[in-house]
Parts: sequence; structure tokens; C-alpha cells
Amino acid sequence: MQYFYTVQPGDTVFDIARRWELPPASIIAANNLTAPYTIYVGQQLSIPKGVNVYRVRTGDSVYRISQFYKVPVSVIIEANELQAPYVIYVNQLLKVPPGIPFYIVQPGDTLFTIAGRFNVITDGIRNTELIQQVNQLPTTTIIPGMMLRIPYAPPGGEGLIAYTTNISGEFEIWVYNPRTGSTSQLTTGLGASFSTPEWSPDSRKIAFIGRNRIIYVIDMETGSIASIDQLGENDSLRLDWSPNGTTIAYSVRNQILLYDIASHQVQSIQQPGATDVQWFPNGTELLFQARDANEISQLYRISRDGTGLRRITNNTAGPHNDVRLSPDGTFVLYTTPGVSISLIITIELATGNMFGLEGGPLAKNYYPRWNPNSRIIAYSATAYEDRGYFNQIRTVTREGEAETIHALSNCFATPVTWSPDGRKIAYLSGCSEQEFAREMWVIDLDHPVPIKLIEGAFITSLQWSKTPVDHFLRRTYTSQTYRIRFRYPSNWERVNDERYEGPDGFFQVSAIAGESLEEVCQGEAFQQLMPYGSLPQIIPTTIQNEEACFIFPSADQPPEMNRQAALIVTYPVPIVIGDTAYNFLILWVHEAHIREIASTLLFL
Repeated sequence: MQYFYTVQPGDTVFDIARRWELPPASIIAANNLTAPYTIYVGQQLSIPKGVNVYRVRTGDSVYRISQFYKVPVSVIIEANELQAPYVIYVNQLLKVPPGIPFYIVQPGDTLFTIAGRFNVITDGIRNTELIQQVNQLPTTTIIPGMMLRIPYAPPGGEGLIAYTTNISGEFEIWVYNPRTGSTSQLTTGLGASFSTPEWSPDSRKIAFIGRNRIIYVIDMETGSIASIDQLGENDSLRLDWSPNGTTIAYSVRNQILLYDIASHQVQSIQQPGATDVQWFPNGTELLFQARDANEISQLYRISRDGTGLRRITNNTAGPHNDVRLSPDGTFVLYTTPGVSISLIITIELATGNMFGLEGGPLAKNYYPRWNPNSRIIAYSATAYEDRGYFNQIRTVTREGEAETIHALSNCFATPVTWSPDGRKIAYLSGCSEQEFAREMWVIDLDHPVPIKLIEGAFITSLQWSKTPVDHFLRRTYTSQTYRIRFRYPSNWERVNDERYEGPDGFFQVSAIAGESLEEVCQGEAFQQLMPYGSLPQIIPTTIQNEEACFIFPSADQPPEMNRQAALIVTYPVPIVIGDTAYNFLILWVHEAHIREIASTLLFL
């Protein structure tokens, strides 16, 4: 849930941002403030996740710290479970949340205005139902003084995020859909904590190294999983897809292997010590790292047939870490020399020009990743070590310009990944000391408010799909009887011709005869047995240019209805079943999926 700070006398957006080490643009976006960003005493501001830890100094007291941050003493006491007389000691790390985890309704507020102000928005649509759901509101009516928890909404957008988590008990590969907020488990008994999902260029397959260091490939359209090889203990845990998505390159047993997943043919290139094997976008050359005659790590390029070996670098020190070729093949980056000091270097391959990126304040820069446009790099930079583990989510151009801090994570370092359109960055947070992360976040560079996607179990890696397609998570339902077609989650199974069910929802199809849409919607919503609860919400809409309505259940819906919602749509032309003409289609769907299914509905 979002946290809210109450503006105090003398506050400015920039002062508030400085207390929690936040980029001012993040607070501005989180509250949709407009220039000149004037705020007023008593105003409630949503504060993104920042450096919410303070190290106690000589002479400090809970009261003195609360005065510095301008938050109530009770906020610090509750966050740290302090007991009277609230004694604290030098060097103690205290949590200092930026306020309280709820918003106090003001005169004139509505769920619609609150959702817009605090970015409870999915694909540009204000998600008022989500605020209702988390607060268990029976209606859309709110009154001044009411305390509302304000959730993060799925942001929408393109593609899917594959990630590794142990939410099912063991580390497995899952995917997150930013359009719906839904998650799906892809593997069972195959993953490992070090597994990193690698999408094929067309986003139809995912390769990863799993348990016992076996290389697996998931077919996202069929759900089938194939094993193709097993790595040794000292082999590089790096896979890369060819530009046409047919061949995986990796290194094993002192050779580079090119495995064709269709023919199962393997080509090998003898290259002792090769690591970080990657394809150039022309599909005919490979990049890799190996030791030269003096046992110093260098970067090389070679033709896929093993000829034309050329050295790229003239390194005189340690190995290159996290080597990444730009998507257009014109630059390569790496970090050096290690963990305690990690500098990002880029090389323009055509000229050999090298650029050292300024990076974070402690020279600890990790997980650099290219934007799809090959011009910008996102990475995490460790900072504020004196206050626990935190890092800044940063971007910079490939020549080291326009260094920008966008968000903060409370991990020492976090992997980052770009959306297919290159506008968003997803990253991890929710670390406790040096444990794995427990949260996944996303930030839109055009509107930089951090949005929490999921939390709970450990998460070790993530990668956004290369393309916007997500058809492999949905199947097509077609009914000649009801003259319709739509897409539904692929893990739902057929119960009968009209009903499908899955672990996270269901749909059922029927038709209704009636005179007017309004009467039909009212009649369905307010049936005598109250299947949608006592105060369902009817929302008029249009589907395929036809008048329609959504029916969302109230908080007191009977549990056996399993959060059933409904969509009623006027048929373009009435259909006839048996001897009866029907003017309206009705879809009963779990409320979490009804909007997504509605967006794909077509009349035949």
C-alpha cells in the first residue's frame, strides 16, 4: 500500500524528497503535481519508497528524529515496535516511514479523483474497483474522514515479465502480466535460485539453466519444456538466443556450443575458457570473453563457423563482468574489476573508443542493461551503506551522459530489465540485510512513480519479454451458438461448452432476452438471491461499439460466488437459440479477469 506524508509548515517537495533521498520527480509523479509544484500545510502526499532508515547519533531521541523528518512520534514507535520509555542507542538503525499507510478522505474526494491523483491506473483507466476491493467498500460512496488504503494498480503496457521465485516452495520460473496483475507458474521441480529466464527474440520461448545445471527451453504456446544439455560446475551460467530465435549459444567444457532447438543439431567452436557468449544482430558473428596468452581476460568476436577471430579489448587487469552487447551490435559494456569496486565501461566497436560511466557515489554499479534502442543503460548503484543496504535505479547514455536517478531499492544491488518499448524499467526490492528480494517494482521513465507489482516470496531474477505479444498465456474461445470469440487464460480448463475454470478464475457464457439493456443489467445485478451481494456496482460501457454494462460484486457477495462479476452486451443482431431470440450476451467472469476478457470480445 502507498504511504502518506502530511505537509508541515515550511515544507517543499524538494525538502521532503531530500529527507528520504528521493528524486523530486518521483514525488511529483506520485501525486500528479503540476508546476510550480506548490503544496500546502495539511496536504497528504503519497511518498514513494526511499531511504527509510536512520542511524542513531549521540544526543538523538525518538522525538528529535520525528522533528527532523516531520512525522508523528507514533509512526517511528510503531515501525520499530519500541516500548516505553522508548530508549534508543547510538548506531541503532531505526525505520522512519514517511507517514501512515492510508489516506484520509477530504471533502470533495471521490474514488475516481483519488485513483487519478495517486496513480491507481491500469492502461490509462482509473482502477476504482481495486480501491473498493482492498478497503471492502460496499459502494462507491466515501465520506470525509474515512481512512482508505491506496493500493498499487497493475500498470498495464506491453509484454510479460518472467522471473524466478520460490513462492511455490521451490525456486521456479513464473510470469507476471502487467495488464492484469496476474501471475502464472511455468515450471515445477526444474528451477534453481540462480535460474535466469532468457526470452527468445519473438517471445515465444524461454531458456534457463535450472536444477542440476540443466539447460531447459519452455515453449510458451504449448507449455512443453525440453532439456537440451547439462553444464559443469565451473561452466558459465549464460545463455543467448540467435536473432532468428532458432539457436542458443553458450559455453561448456572449453568450447562454444550453438544448439539448434528445432533440428537438435549442435555446432561447436573450440575456445578454451570462453564465457559470456552472445550473438551479434547479424546472426553470423559471436562475442565472447576468454583469456589471452598472458592469462588476462579479453573480449573477442568470431564468425559462427569458427573463423575470423578478432580481439576487441586491450585489457591489462582483471576479468570483465556482466558483459553485454548492445541490441544493435555497435557497443559493448562490462563492469570492472569486481564487487567492492564495480565501474561500468562501454566500448564503441567501430572506433574502439571507451567511455567510463560516472555511476553511483560508492563506485558499486551492477546489472547494467541496454535499452532496446541501444542508447541508454539502466543499472543499480549501491548507496547509503551507512544506513543499511540501498541502491539507486539509474540510467545513463552509452557515452556516460544524462546520468539520472529514478527510484530506490532497499537491496545492495538489483537486476533491472526494460519493457519492450524501452519506456519502463522493472527492478527488485524488499531485501532484509543480504537476503534475496521479496518485491518486484516498475517505473515509467515518462511518469516516474514507482509501482509495486508483486511481493511475498523471494525473487532472484527477472526479464521482460522482447516483444509485446502475450498470446501464449491466453487461448481463444469460439462459440457459433452465441456468435462470439474472445481470449481467456490458457490454464483454464473446459467444464462444458459454456463454462471454463482455472485456479485463478472462470468464465461462463449465456444469452438473455429483454427489452432494454438498462432493465437487463438491473435485473441481473439485483436478483432476489443477491448473487452479487447487497450493493453491486453497475458500470455502463461499450463493447465493439455496442451498448454494454459491467456488474461488479459488493464486499458482502456470498463466498460461494467466488467474486463473480458480469458483462452484458447488446448483440449487433439478435441471435436465435431453439425458438427464442436473444438480444443480449452475458458473460459471468471472475472480477479480476473480466476487463481483460471484455477487451478481446468479438461478435462473429
